[in-house]
Amino acid sequence: MTDPLPGARSPLSDGEWHRMHPLTPLFRGGLVLVIVAGIVISNLRERIIDFFLRTTVPEVPDFENTGDPIDFIVRHNLVLWALLAVLVVVVALIGLFYTAWRFHSFRITGDDVEVRHGVLFRSHRRAPLDRVQGVNLTRPMLARLCGMAKLEVVGAGSDSNVKLEYLSTSNAEQVRADILRLASGRRLAEAQARDAAAGGSSRVQAVASVVSDALTDIVLGAEDPVAEPASVVEIPVVRLLLSRVLGRGTIIILVLIGIAVWGSIVGTPWILFTVVPMVLAFGAVIVRSTTKALRYAIAPTPDGVRITYGLFTTVTETLPPGRIHAIEVTQPLLWRPAGWWAVRVNRMTGKSANANESDQFAEVLPVGDRADVERVLRLLLPGMPEDGWPLVFEHGILGPRTGAGDADPYTNTPRRARLLRLLSWRRNGFRLAEGALFFRRGYIWRSLAVFPLARLQSVGLRQGPLARALRVATLHAHTITGRVSGTLGAVDRDAAVDVFVRVEAAAVAAGVADHTHRWAGDAGAAAAAGAAS
Repeated sequence: MTDPLPGARSPLSDGEWHRMHPLTPLFRGGLVLVIVAGIVISNLRERIIDFFLRTTVPEVPDFENTGDPIDFIVRHNLVLWALLAVLVVVVALIGLFYTAWRFHSFRITGDDVEVRHGVLFRSHRRAPLDRVQGVNLTRPMLARLCGMAKLEVVGAGSDSNVKLEYLSTSNAEQVRADILRLASGRRLAEAQARDAAAGGSSRVQAVASVVSDALTDIVLGAEDPVAEPASVVEIPVVRLLLSRVLGRGTIIILVLIGIAVWGSIVGTPWILFTVVPMVLAFGAVIVRSTTKALRYAIAPTPDGVRITYGLFTTVTETLPPGRIHAIEVTQPLLWRPAGWWAVRVNRMTGKSANANESDQFAEVLPVGDRADVERVLRLLLPGMPEDGWPLVFEHGILGPRTGAGDADPYTNTPRRARLLRLLSWRRNGFRLAEGALFFRRGYIWRSLAVFPLARLQSVGLRQGPLARALRVATLHAHTITGRVSGTLGAVDRDAAVDVFVRVEAAAVAAGVADHTHRWAGDAGAAAAAGAAS
């Protein structure tokens, strides 16, 4: 096995402390000063007009006797002192920004990514490489104009992310590649394999070999960056706009508008005015979600799945396959005639539970047809055997398909409990396959959830009084918190107990055999081959 990035280490990942981009203080806090200056200039616009038009337009009123601080400075000939004070403040701010920049540094070692900042109150954050869940690259519009970007190393715990803001775009790309390469664990694995081939099995010798290779990389320098592959999915702008308009929120807003119109007819007409703010809010949500999904791209790389989107603020995430805990394919009601679907995942975000942007990367495919969904799922599930894909599409997403004598491989809600799932009792079910547990749900809003057994934390059963009377139970697949629900209700009790026992054994075996946490190389190549096919 050869390293896909032999010797590709940038000078910024040599284990020494390095400073951020010199403009970092401006973009982290200095923009507030620009906003304040804009407010001051806006409030002084009348005086500025008076200054330029006083000699030519006598009708413009004189503002010298208004009694504000500027009048006081002018009347007492303190203009020079005022300008000197402004100069002192500017110099002090530049000094503070320079000091903050000097004390803001990072380093990347063979074990951790570390960031320290602060002058009076020091902060030192560390992200162990073996706990890295992904690396996000964000380029806000203003920073992008200056050729800058920020990196966010996603950790495995709550509020455990480490941010490197800001770096030049080229340095950010190199640092991200270094972090993913070091976090993959392949270097240590290959060193152990070389040591085993030489007749030894000492971990100390393997680590020494890794250190020797790292020193060689530093001496030889970095090679040219590897070209990124093209996106496997292209979303037409018209499809994206229609999908935002025809989403779940459309039905809700139509119902609210109908209630307002009915209330204005049978009650007071002023209720009709409540429609305006509802429509404005709905339009704002559509515009925001559309601009966020524009420039969408998803592609396989040796380090995982690379997802990029955003019109004004471009966000790029590299999601290793071994860090995906649950996948769900969903279809709102209004998308069904067009055959569109969306794909979202549960993954470690490293943010606190109350963070507004904690699910920013949950939706890995905003909208796509069946071919697009299949390409994305093959990237996210590279280990799925070929004979298992009918469980995903024919019987899962589009199922149940019971025509021409075909039996439904899913275990569905029994007929005796169909009152608990009036519309979806024929579709509501589960299937335990090789390497994954499938939950098929919904009739109006259809969905299929896939839980890789190697990432499954536990499985549980719950049964209330009504469920006991109907001999059904609720099955829980426990993963990390996210937008993919792990609950499936109204399933046969005996079947739920049976799958509970089988999932327990299968999850242990899958966890032992799983090596996707060392994602570089074989996993990336397999995902790329599957997406290309």
